Amino acid sequence: MSLLLDENSKVVIQGFGAAGQREAIICRDYGTNVVAGVTPGKGGQEIEGFPIRNTVQEAVDEFDANVSLIFVPAPFAADAILEANSADVPVIICITENIPVQDMMRVKRVLSNSDSTLIGPNCPGIINIGARARAGIMPIDVYMDGNVGVISRSGTLVYEAVDQLTKAGIGQSGSIGVGGDPIIGTSQAEALALLENDPNTAAIVLIGEIGGTAEQEAAEYIKIMNKPVVAFIAGATAPPGRRMGHAGAIIAGAAGTAEAKQQALRDAGATVVENPGEIGSQMLAVLKEQGLA
Repeated sequence: MSLLLDENSKVVIQGFGAAGQREAIICRDYGTNVVAGVTPGKGGQEIEGFPIRNTVQEAVDEFDANVSLIFVPAPFAADAILEANSADVPVIICITENIPVQDMMRVKRVLSNSDSTLIGPNCPGIINIGARARAGIMPIDVYMDGNVGVISRSGTLVYEAVDQLTKAGIGQSGSIGVGGDPIIGTSQAEALALLENDPNTAAIVLIGEIGGTAEQEAAEYIKIMNKPVVAFIAGATAPPGRRMGHAGAIIAGAAGTAEAKQQALRDAGATVVENPGEIGSQMLAVLKEQGLA
């Protein structure tokens, strides 16, 4: 997890309204270094003990901010992402959901030539338990320090999986919510690569959804991994053509079905559970089998 968020992270929050302020306080209380908020026109103020600046560039120049957490409303969120990218912020995390697809196409095009890493949009963010670093909206009380990383398109299922792991006595290195919109920054396969190379992670829970082919692409990466993966695909009962939950969760072809994704993951060597209530118990069994618990 240290590859994206650790004790050296300096977080700036774009969109310092009610949600941004609430999460800034939780992050700070958890131990995260939140250096500033950004709200155009309010620069120079201090809110809840956080200095406010008009632009991300000001926060970078003055406080060395290296992580941006975005709570800007959907019509303006793409521009907020691009502003953080223009300020050379290495890690950009966008919580905002339902950003227009055309806006995200523009963002993807710009980021394809950038060194910045985008997590989201429509995601719960990132947490690194050992480093006490949180940039997101996840409830901290369900997490326990350990060595299992969690990757998910769904924020709610991240919390459910982590809660199961904790109740089973399995701690976590942290979690990455990649996001549930049709166009996101970091794919499941890329998130898997981050955790495969993270020395604090010994095993991974991967939570996917119907729609698209991201899970099949993740399966291709799992084939070359050394760490065990327990996977769950949400939306198995969804009818074709109907969106379920996230904007990206819609079956528009055989590859987008839960069955196709489950089979690809099994073929890659992942342990697939069909009931989300079995994620924790199955991970415990895998850890014991691998001599990791």
